[in-house]
Amino acid sequence: MTDLLADEAVAVVRRTLTFEELVHTTGERMLRTAVLLTGDRQAAEDLVQSAYAQAFARWRLVSRANNPAAYTRAILTRLFLSDRRRKRVPELPLLDGTDASAPQGNPALRVSLLEALSTLPPRDRAVLVLRYFHDLPVAEVAAQTGLSESACRTRSSRALARLRTSFPDLADES
Repeated sequence: MTDLLADEAVAVVRRTLTFEELVHTTGERMLRTAVLLTGDRQAAEDLVQSAYAQAFARWRLVSRANNPAAYTRAILTRLFLSDRRRKRVPELPLLDGTDASAPQGNPALRVSLLEALSTLPPRDRAVLVLRYFHDLPVAEVAAQTGLSESACRTRSSRALARLRTSFPDLADES
């Protein structure tokens, strides 16, 4: 009788788990592990979801592993570590719901500026945005846009002249 029970237990262990069974049996433990790793429940939920997504994508390998739960936990840990390496500076949400980097002031001016920039060719737009919004030096703008420094200066001055001609009200409000 005990041999029959042992054989049934081995058959259950050897039976391949479905992905749904893996998630059902390991979900709470994975979440607790992720909370301990991240220190934040929302980040932990995202981490667990990413780990399960990778496990699902590699399900043929995961299901054949000796311990699919350990395999999935290894995925979770690797994701956490790689995410930490990528994010040396932590992301912080804005508390008041406003975008601190958004320019303050006249919203109509911002709309006019966006409209004015949309009239320029893409490369001229890129030059102006990089030079004046990101405040990059000419050499860096030239390298990023694939232009020579003199061509970058020329495009910049001509694009600004076009904007001043087409949209004179922009020059008055700055």
